[in-house]
Amino acid sequence: METNQTIEQIQNFKGKYPKQLWYLFFSEMWERFSFYGMRGMLAVFMVSQLKMDETTANLQYGATQAWVYAFTFIGGLFADKILGLRRSLFWGGLLMIVGSIILAVSPKELFFTGIGFTIVGTGFFKPNISSMVGQLYKDGDSRRDAGFSLFYAGVNLGALIGGYICIAVANGNLWAGLVPENLRWNYAFGFASIVMIVSLLTFTQTQKSLGEIGLSPLQHIEISKRKIFEIATYIGSLAIIPVIIMMVANTKYTDYFMMIIGPASIVYLFYEMKNFSKSENLKLLGALVFIVFSIFFWAFFEQSGGSLSLFAANNLNNTVLGIKLDPNGVNNSANSLFVIVFAALVGMVWLWMAKKKIEPNTVVKFGLGFLFLAGGFYVFYLTKNYADASGKTSLDLFTFGWFVITFGELCLSPIGMSAMTKLSPQKTQAVIMGMWFLASAYGQYFAGLLGANIAEAAENATNLEKLNTYADGYEQLAIYALVAGAVLIVISPLVRKLMQDVK
Repeated sequence: METNQTIEQIQNFKGKYPKQLWYLFFSEMWERFSFYGMRGMLAVFMVSQLKMDETTANLQYGATQAWVYAFTFIGGLFADKILGLRRSLFWGGLLMIVGSIILAVSPKELFFTGIGFTIVGTGFFKPNISSMVGQLYKDGDSRRDAGFSLFYAGVNLGALIGGYICIAVANGNLWAGLVPENLRWNYAFGFASIVMIVSLLTFTQTQKSLGEIGLSPLQHIEISKRKIFEIATYIGSLAIIPVIIMMVANTKYTDYFMMIIGPASIVYLFYEMKNFSKSENLKLLGALVFIVFSIFFWAFFEQSGGSLSLFAANNLNNTVLGIKLDPNGVNNSANSLFVIVFAALVGMVWLWMAKKKIEPNTVVKFGLGFLFLAGGFYVFYLTKNYADASGKTSLDLFTFGWFVITFGELCLSPIGMSAMTKLSPQKTQAVIMGMWFLASAYGQYFAGLLGANIAEAAENATNLEKLNTYADGYEQLAIYALVAGAVLIVISPLVRKLMQDVK
């Protein structure tokens, strides 16, 4: 392995992908196994083990996930100003390991404690590895979108394996003969802790190949002063965990936080913008347009871990193409499977279209993402037409809904991450990436509210009535997504002017 390369040497790679992308790919893959494995269990665990009603579970799920993504903004800020991308990622990984071990040891009694560590750890880990991927490419490199699409396939490989295995083990539909019934949830959370350790080891053993990428921004000051700032960051992040635990456990505090953090992040961005040129600031405004629209996308898409998870538990049969599978596992992993199968193909299509000079711009890609999202949720609505008297419906049709949505995600999420790195100046990339994930936090938050409204409407209903209520809710989401996609496509010329030379 070559070490001590300059950024220029790294960026002057031959072929479609830089070798460093593969190292980051595998580190992210195992971290996403851990994250999505736990995420896929939350709603079902809260209803079946903590005895919450479905409305409360949706609100709690939304609050928990909102905090996970909201903290990525804070993690990005500290990475930009103090720790650097690498140290931030390592520290976040350690905290995630602690959190998942706590959940494995005592999931019921220490549920919110484990979640608190995971939230803060993810905040330090998640935005920074994406930023390092962006720095592997020169500005204007047409291979960047394909690189992010491949990286996103790594995300989804981890999500596929973890998303299915963890919940299927917890439900007793996988390895039931090997895992004691009273320890199923412990084992499920335990898998998340093991693979997180693998993720961190993967990164530490390959980080030298990154050259100067991700080093501390405080290299220019004395080592003793730099250590003070770093230690203060570590201590502060540990001290905030009890506060996070309290606020996650009480969703009303999340409401207050979400009212503050979004506007505050925008104010901070405007403060940073005084240090940049007019051209750079126009690009940042373009990035804000993508960030705002992504909130709506994730509010619908992230029903997957909330209302769709409960829908899968209550209203879906357990076979796909005649193969017996865990319905929750399919809900958690079908999208990831389709991303793995089609991400590289979509990336190659973008490259082919770029060579032919017919590639749609990023704004139109975002609009297309919403149109596919609308189509997928309309398929979820159609499942009501195939229900039996007990309120069970086709897992095959449900899976097809995720197939359609996958193309929407491939039009938006990897392209969105790439756009954030292209539209933001180098000095504020981690913050912009943090704001991108903060938009996901708002999406998660609103997803919880939307899911809670659907669950509340279905309260005290029979299983068949509940299915119809949930399906009608998904029809409304399909309509909203269709409108959002149309608006984006209409305003695409205006946004393109803000983006200037960025495609």
